[in-house]
Amino acid sequence: MDKYSPQEIEKKWQDKWEKDAAFKTEMDANRPKYYALEMFPYPSGNLHMGHVRNYSIGDVMARYKTMEGFNVLHPMGFDSFGMPAENAAIKNNVKPADWTFSNIENMKRQQRSMGLSYDWDREAITCTPEYYKWTQWLFELFYKRGLAYKKKASVNWCDTCGTVLANEQVIDGKCWRCDSEVQKKDLSQWFLKITDYADVLLKDLDKLAGWPERVKTMQENWIGRSEGLEFEMDVEGMEEKLSVYTTRPDTAYGITFVALAAENPLVEKICANNPKAAEIQAFCEKVRNQSELERTSSESEKEGIFTGVYAINPFNGNRAQLWVTNYVLADYGTGAVMGVPSGDQRDWMFAKKYDLPIILTLQPKDKELKLEEMDAAYTDKDGVLVNSGKFTGMEIHKAMSGIIDEAEAQGFGKRKVNYRLRDWLISRQRYWGAPIPVIHCPHCGEVLVPEEDLPVRLPEDVSFDSGALSPLATSEAFVNCKCPQCGADAKRETDTMDTFICSSWYYLRYTDPKNDQAPFAKDKVNYWAPVDQYIGGIEHAILHLLYSRFFTKVLHDAGLVDFDEPFANLLTQGMVLKDGSKMSKSKGNVVSPEEIIGKYGADTARLFILFAAPVDRDLEWSDQGVEGAFRFLGRVWRILDHFEPMVKVGKDKYDITALNKDEKELRRVLHVTIKKVTEDIRDRFMFNTAISSIMELVNAAYAFQDKDLNAGLAREFAAALIRMLAPFAPHITEELWHNLFAEGSVHQQQWPKFEEEATKLAEIEIVLQINGKVRDRITLPADIDKTAMEAAVKELPRAKELTEGKTIVKVICVPKKLVNIVVK
Repeated sequence: MDKYSPQEIEKKWQDKWEKDAAFKTEMDANRPKYYALEMFPYPSGNLHMGHVRNYSIGDVMARYKTMEGFNVLHPMGFDSFGMPAENAAIKNNVKPADWTFSNIENMKRQQRSMGLSYDWDREAITCTPEYYKWTQWLFELFYKRGLAYKKKASVNWCDTCGTVLANEQVIDGKCWRCDSEVQKKDLSQWFLKITDYADVLLKDLDKLAGWPERVKTMQENWIGRSEGLEFEMDVEGMEEKLSVYTTRPDTAYGITFVALAAENPLVEKICANNPKAAEIQAFCEKVRNQSELERTSSESEKEGIFTGVYAINPFNGNRAQLWVTNYVLADYGTGAVMGVPSGDQRDWMFAKKYDLPIILTLQPKDKELKLEEMDAAYTDKDGVLVNSGKFTGMEIHKAMSGIIDEAEAQGFGKRKVNYRLRDWLISRQRYWGAPIPVIHCPHCGEVLVPEEDLPVRLPEDVSFDSGALSPLATSEAFVNCKCPQCGADAKRETDTMDTFICSSWYYLRYTDPKNDQAPFAKDKVNYWAPVDQYIGGIEHAILHLLYSRFFTKVLHDAGLVDFDEPFANLLTQGMVLKDGSKMSKSKGNVVSPEEIIGKYGADTARLFILFAAPVDRDLEWSDQGVEGAFRFLGRVWRILDHFEPMVKVGKDKYDITALNKDEKELRRVLHVTIKKVTEDIRDRFMFNTAISSIMELVNAAYAFQDKDLNAGLAREFAAALIRMLAPFAPHITEELWHNLFAEGSVHQQQWPKFEEEATKLAEIEIVLQINGKVRDRITLPADIDKTAMEAAVKELPRAKELTEGKTIVKVICVPKKLVNIVVK
């Protein structure tokens, strides 16, 4: 064979794979299916090393499962709607579509250069009318099922991006995409009722045995289920009732104030005839402009303004002051929180700051608390009630249930489950997204666009001036239409959908990507889905994964799919770091995949990134590590070049008994390696240790670099080594297989199987110890029993010499390892 030349080899095989449609997949009832999927990328134009890691992991699994005999679906596409394309259009005066498709072509070229085994016939690009027609169709399905609605709401607004953000897209008070400060703004917006599925989304986390516990915990915390009491308080001097929710009904007798959210509707009614109205409204405006993080953080200062109005505690008739505060949110519970300073540290600090009354309601079982001696609230959930009417002296947990029963019996309260999860706000005031297929008629109200008129296509005659209006509103030809019900002049909805809608069902479209009659055919989606192995970053634990689970459950309830969870197994890969930090252009520590592939080849890039760290851990970039991976592939090439004459004359079946001692040991190491690599890939995703085992095998083979090797063993070794390495380094192994065996593609060969008997050692080394110190060694048959092993060691001349004339106190025998003779 010629010298290893990755650039020449890789181009050759990539062209052949493409020409032969080598990775095209169809349904096959005769083979078990396996759906391997990496999260699809946004078409930014350039792959980064995080992409390389993500795709390499998925490609190993796809190729390995193919060799195991599975019918493997391994598709790829592009999550191609979104703000970057629109921002680029504004900045560079190009059409978002032109910018997007140019980037897609570049990224596909880069993906092909990595030798990834994608079935490109199944490509899904979310910004094409062929795709977003079905995104709109699914919106209409949600609408018909009562799961899509429009309401005026206080929303998260990013001025830089000129659009609304869902709560999940606000991170530490900033926009998830551009890192700008997020403000609150009142707008009429579209929502999906994900809260209708809160309970089942929470409960079915138990089904996800193949998901990391960390991800499931993050979803559980985000859903945030709590059980408590919702009760009403009469507002003094007003014909109003104030609804309050609490998870601590055991403290209800200690209410001295109620904290209202600035957005609570009661505040506006209080200001209608109030001398402090201007002051209260100014405070509310200030609070509305604070981020949710500021308002809920335990570190931020708690502020408030007394309205001058009181509410009556229905449990004991006490008056409670109504305060507007900066630490209550309108969309949690009722937007009103009872203030019990003695039982809540936040309330304690607020009461101390504004000199509000404090009533002690809880104390430990073994100690009497006195308010004048307390410097903090008593927040333990262990103790008894005091100053709580007929519940005084009752244990906390028993009292909780009793107090709720009392409220229900008296008719002013009821048991209530609340969630931290909010309905999913999907409206975006941007152009580059799927238009919401709704028409607003002055006579008929909201009307869905008829299915036969889908897709509602994006117009091109739009203005990209940022603001509260969508660019779609600037296109008169788009906006003005006829009502499909009554024929009157009407207006189209001008908001587009959140791009997370597109990615909430793309994995289903891959199963039937060219269907123009439905989003997918039921037989195809039920054959391929759910995804057997999903691979992506932990940063999508809440946003994308929760939304995808929601979509799948709705589609299951609608009878479109037979499964109710989208991803059976989830692997969250770690980040790629350089100099201790995540690679980023701003830090100047980016390593270009194209640079590495151009210099060393894709196989080296893949091998390094899979070998350098366990897949779920962060990986520190190392130029030396890349060099090492390249050198290893060169060693594989050279040893198989040396074995070539033997491989070509060797037989698949040969006389194993004819092997000499060194050859038998190489064969043992070979089968141990097959077993280890198989289990590391199949059971543990421990690609780094699998590659390490292959490297050790190659090292063992180099003992034969200057001598002949049994031709049958040479053939067995070469065939197994190439197949084991194939998922990691597909190009060099395809070339080596072609050169040595010329029997089709290595990637269509059967995965090598180990022989259990062949993994056993023929001989083992046993250590002699005298009083715990190593004195000698002996080689014995591997299957020797404990008694024979002890006897053989005692016969060693060194053993006799060191025990002669001494008393043997005891003999410690560790089978297959050592014999320790204790003497005195």
